[in-house]
Amino acid sequence: MGRSGNSKDRSKKRGKAHAKPRSSAGTAPKPKGSRAASAEPAPTKAPIALDKLRVGISKLDEQIVELLNQRARLAVRVGKVKRKHNVPIYTPHREQEVLSRVLKQNAGPLPDRTIEGVYKEIMSGSFALERPLRIGFLGPAGSYSHLAAVRQFGSSVDYENLHEIRGVFTEVIRGHVDYGLVPIENSTGGGIVETLDAFIENKGQINIYAEVLIEIHHALLANCKPSLVRRIHSKPEVFTQCRTWLATQYPQAELIPAPSSSRAAQIAAEEYKQAEAIGAEGRTAAIGSVLAGQIYGLRALFEKIEDNPNNITRFFVISRQKAQKSGDDKTSMMFTTLNKPGALVDVLAVMRDAGINLTHIDKRPAGRSNWTYAFFIDAQGHRDEKAMAAAITEAEKHCKEMVVLGSYPRASRIL
Repeated sequence: MGRSGNSKDRSKKRGKAHAKPRSSAGTAPKPKGSRAASAEPAPTKAPIALDKLRVGISKLDEQIVELLNQRARLAVRVGKVKRKHNVPIYTPHREQEVLSRVLKQNAGPLPDRTIEGVYKEIMSGSFALERPLRIGFLGPAGSYSHLAAVRQFGSSVDYENLHEIRGVFTEVIRGHVDYGLVPIENSTGGGIVETLDAFIENKGQINIYAEVLIEIHHALLANCKPSLVRRIHSKPEVFTQCRTWLATQYPQAELIPAPSSSRAAQIAAEEYKQAEAIGAEGRTAAIGSVLAGQIYGLRALFEKIEDNPNNITRFFVISRQKAQKSGDDKTSMMFTTLNKPGALVDVLAVMRDAGINLTHIDKRPAGRSNWTYAFFIDAQGHRDEKAMAAAITEAEKHCKEMVVLGSYPRASRIL
């Protein structure tokens, strides 16, 4: 054993003494710190043609910046006129007009979505020059309401993080924010009850000013292994939108309702900190946006977990002002019917006979007595149009109460 061991030791020493560094090409090794043979080749100088194209882009950039500032100077003058005559800074019919015009002029190759995004930011900057706007939304930051607000108003306005949908209504009514943005309907889960109830409570004090549509993609956010998740926080409507996925992947998990998906992410992050403080392993997750996960320090374990890949949420911009006609509008109404047979049918028949297309109907308990309901309808057209105004007057004959919540430009694109 001793000689065998010594023989191995001598063999290792000889190997170390006589072995040469290996090279796949059979050449001497490169000094330490040099580029390996298998590494990417050194970048070559850009072709002359590419340099010329870049010079052309730079010249166009100079022109674009100059034109943007010329437009901004006109926006400042517009703001002065608006303030003098008490005209709202943000007017959705004018926004619709601008976007329609520039999109008609777009011959590509940039897609309409890109052009619209650019102009949303241009108009956002113009708002800030005319008069800084404050937009209230259901927070915290990272919520889908926050995401929708930014896509609608751009990054140059101020955003007020509010805690409840009712709070958005209250702050708009009090004038603490200029406009509010609230969810009204999801393509999977239906109507948002908190918003419908807030319209009942604040009828006559607020107007629907604009409509916003955005795609909604949910992610499971956590900082533990997927198999360890035991509790999941989110907004009840979000659980509804992910019902099948949750039943398949986490049938035993406890689903805990939260005021918003971003608040759910906050709660999950807080529970991880609490677990870490006592040396335990966190087992909490939240369902929300990838943005919320980034803000609150949670990993996206699974993305796009919504059951419907075409998951769209409709939002309303609410305001103290009324929106003017854009030529492609909707009108939202809320009413309670008289206590007589067929009263609801009578109201709907009035709209039918007037040739008015109803695009949405919902209901909520009216809150005065059991089994009485407030109905919500959306109709194509503006309340100042002759046919719509006449239909509303006729429908009121079959109602205890009818309130026009607002007429506003129809959202034709998904942001």
